Amino acid sequence: MSQSDIALIGLAVMGQNLVLNMADHGYKVTVYNRSPQKTDEFLASTAQGKSIQAAYSLQQLVDSLSSPRKVMLMVKAGQVVDDFIDQLVPLLDQGDVIIDGGNSLYTDSTRRTQDLAAKGIHFIGTGVSGGEEGARFGPSIMPGGKPEAWPLVKDIFQAISAKVDDQACCDWVGPEGAGHYVKMVHNGIEYGDMQLIAEAYQLMREGLGMSADECHEVFKEWNLGVLDSYLIEITADILRFKDEDGEPLVDKILDAAGQKGTGKWTGISSLEMGVPLTLITESVYARCISALKTQRQQAAKTYPRVLPTVEVERDVMLQAIHDALYGAKIISYTQGYMLMAQAAKEFNWPLNYGGIALMWRGGCIIRSRFLGEIKAAYDVNPSLDNLLQAPFFEQAIKQTEANWRQAVIFAVHNAIPTPALSSALAFFDGYRSETVSANLIQAQRDYFGAHTYERVDKPRGEWFHTDWVGSGGKISSTTYEV
Repeated sequence: MSQSDIALIGLAVMGQNLVLNMADHGYKVTVYNRSPQKTDEFLASTAQGKSIQAAYSLQQLVDSLSSPRKVMLMVKAGQVVDDFIDQLVPLLDQGDVIIDGGNSLYTDSTRRTQDLAAKGIHFIGTGVSGGEEGARFGPSIMPGGKPEAWPLVKDIFQAISAKVDDQACCDWVGPEGAGHYVKMVHNGIEYGDMQLIAEAYQLMREGLGMSADECHEVFKEWNLGVLDSYLIEITADILRFKDEDGEPLVDKILDAAGQKGTGKWTGISSLEMGVPLTLITESVYARCISALKTQRQQAAKTYPRVLPTVEVERDVMLQAIHDALYGAKIISYTQGYMLMAQAAKEFNWPLNYGGIALMWRGGCIIRSRFLGEIKAAYDVNPSLDNLLQAPFFEQAIKQTEANWRQAVIFAVHNAIPTPALSSALAFFDGYRSETVSANLIQAQRDYFGAHTYERVDKPRGEWFHTDWVGSGGKISSTTYEV
């Protein structure tokens, strides 16, 4: 076998398309799949005539590579990745590179980076976004892991990634599990964006009585403005697609959404980090509720909706829904960036927040117009605490707030669930409130558990305990475990 530049294991749709993408950019690729039949079918079809060769054993795959060897895994996250790593390590030399391009949990990538470094092998945990089309013609690629490995794969990754203004939507994210962490947050924002769009769609269909074709026209128009994004674009396409009987296909699809876990991981991480990722977490829960189809059908009979008569002008409410979607979308990215910032602090990762926005501008599922504004905000202030403090987003939120509230009120009047739109608004109201009700919560905690509290008339960091009932004494929970 002649020498290849890189090998790829796993010939599902993403793997095949990445290989074709690499070959189109002048790289020779060796492919391996646990099913030899799948390998043969690939070589006999779309890979035919390209600089792609097959290996039918891992030893053959390793022997086909130029040094330092680069092996990319596009297999199911979890144990399968570890199994392949265990099989590859005895065949590789020090300085070789293993790349995991699947949706792995970031803690696994951190562990693998450390374990393989001890064996002298570089590991890169790489987030890849864009679906099958992105993989074929240019995805967003988010690599992290062993920094010494980046120069070895940089040219390949940046060549095959999406380009915006001649800039590759791929750059080094950070050490250990940073690449997969950023991809996890990307997927969480994706969950949020999809839920927000679905809620806007339901407000149109049920609240305003619009047809799928009418909704198509609205989303098509919205995609020309500030909401310009890949997900708005495909939503417009979906709503105009007809089934064989000429009726909208979307109306034939069961309303039970699936999920693969990355949104859940984002929510779990936010709880661990103490970051209020309310919108994304509500989006995960909304999918969980959607899965309760049988129970929902029963509950609809038990609790029929009795709605008040609320007269609205369609165009006025459509503008309100538009603004609510835009404002909440800003909150979704704001919360995602808050989570990445806390993770960077927790794990000592030097994340480039503006650079991450650039990586998301093309190829990926959440690509949208205002990612350039996120990049600009961090260019002006690299230590920006929160996107809501940036002038562009401050102005956008102020312009959308009134209509956003009207859209949520409209949803409540019509008993239409809008957990993402509503929770985003609640987060904003909490974030901009100088005083919230947590003083009462602290009093309650001190009352029943002597957990202590701070006082507004004393310096921060001084803690006090009150004997609320006259028999609790002066001992607080800071001196013993409760």
